[in-house]
Amino acid sequence: MAETFAALWNRAVRDHGAREFLVFRDLDGTVSSWTYDRFDDVVGRVAATLAERGVDADAPVHVMLRNCPAFIAIWLAAARLGAWFVPVDPGSTPRDVARQLRRIRPAVTICAEEFEETVAAGGAEQAIALAETAADLRDGSPLVGSDLWQEPASAAPDDRLAVMFTSGTTSEPKGVVLTQANYAHVGRTMADLAQLRPHHRWYVCLPLFHANAQYYCFASAIATGASVALTARFTASRWPHEVDELQATHASLFAAPIRMILARRRDDAPRLSLHHLWFAQNLALGHWSEMARLCGAAPRQIYGMTETVAVVTANDPDRPTHDRIGPEIDGRAITLIDPNTGRPAADGEPGILTVAGVRGRDLFAGYLDNPAADARAFVDLDVPTPDADHVWFSTGDLVRRCDDGQLTFVGRVDDVVKVSGENVSLTEIEAALAEAPGVLEAAVLAIDDPIRDHVPAAWIVPADKDVPPSPEQLRQWAEQNLQPAARPRRWTVIDELPRTSVGKIRRFQLAAQERA
Repeated sequence: MAETFAALWNRAVRDHGAREFLVFRDLDGTVSSWTYDRFDDVVGRVAATLAERGVDADAPVHVMLRNCPAFIAIWLAAARLGAWFVPVDPGSTPRDVARQLRRIRPAVTICAEEFEETVAAGGAEQAIALAETAADLRDGSPLVGSDLWQEPASAAPDDRLAVMFTSGTTSEPKGVVLTQANYAHVGRTMADLAQLRPHHRWYVCLPLFHANAQYYCFASAIATGASVALTARFTASRWPHEVDELQATHASLFAAPIRMILARRRDDAPRLSLHHLWFAQNLALGHWSEMARLCGAAPRQIYGMTETVAVVTANDPDRPTHDRIGPEIDGRAITLIDPNTGRPAADGEPGILTVAGVRGRDLFAGYLDNPAADARAFVDLDVPTPDADHVWFSTGDLVRRCDDGQLTFVGRVDDVVKVSGENVSLTEIEAALAEAPGVLEAAVLAIDDPIRDHVPAAWIVPADKDVPPSPEQLRQWAEQNLQPAARPRRWTVIDELPRTSVGKIRRFQLAAQERA
């Protein structure tokens, strides 16, 4: 029988009430903490405040907050009420807010005080403005102003708990619908995968409105009775110091923040003794090895999406590598589909990673009011699913199975281009260029070429902006380190790459600049 996320939280409070749940480091360095018992009291009062604002079962709550304790309290309060929350990018513009409000029609919007004018301009009729500090959870704040305490509602596993909008790196953001059972499942699965125990502590600096922090860190901590150290902002130069000071044992990152941490760490950065470090997106061998030395643990690459809820693949803890996303984890069934034929890909050839699962359990329930997107995502294959209630979900990502049985990430379907008849992965070129001398990070696009149809072009962010590498130096490095078809034919040095809030490159913005 599937479990609700509300029940998962209630059990954590019952079994681990006196243990520390949340440690929060504010922008000014102030550290506040809550036990499971104490935070549960806050959740009950936040739920009462939301109920007074008209939030009841199946009502949406629009949340536009940066990392802060209130975000977690609102999430758990929504679970208690049987409502659903919609966490969005705090950098949303009035136009973004207006579009979000039209799509979800929330009972209330909760935002930072500095964004009150933004949400008002976007058309929010009822808003609660917060300081994004520990004070939001104290007596008298707008969020816990009620003296009442809300008893848990009788939520069902299939009840909606969240809608998370995709990053929109290549298209209009889609609303990923997640159930109570989704969050309970991901908590248990990721806790087992990370070998999490009650005495462990996650360090969270990635944005809370993104799936990584919610799924892999907070949900798994709640499933186990572990704790989470949360910081208000990600600061690359202070990352090792904060991990050390907050006594974290586990961390989860993307490749881009890892490169920033390595490039900007201070001379007095402590050597850490992490038990576990997850990362997503390709990382070059040099950066992977350097991060392992800094953290005292070899980084384990994982692959997952907001839609897959728990990860699909993960490096084996006994043989982590920089260039593998691992085999599929226990309980996952996958197939690789040739993008040209629609049939299973040949051994060693790239195929679209397609995942079997149950909607609303180990896969997302569907896209918000978007049956056309559902039809494209949930595909019919001539490959049987493990069980009758399973469906196939097409991730749109290309992977290749290696001789050792592990998978390696190739890129999105449209990230692989033919250059003189040879398939070239733009994602793999980016990972390689990040190790070139004088390069902090890179983005690679395919541009038109009169002879080869398409060739790679690179946008480079220098490690030292005062002394950037020259195109000739980069060309010479590419000749020595990349296959001919993978060598960029044009080099552009820029100050920074356009990115989403979690570090994914917005290639479509570079493409628009190229067209202009």
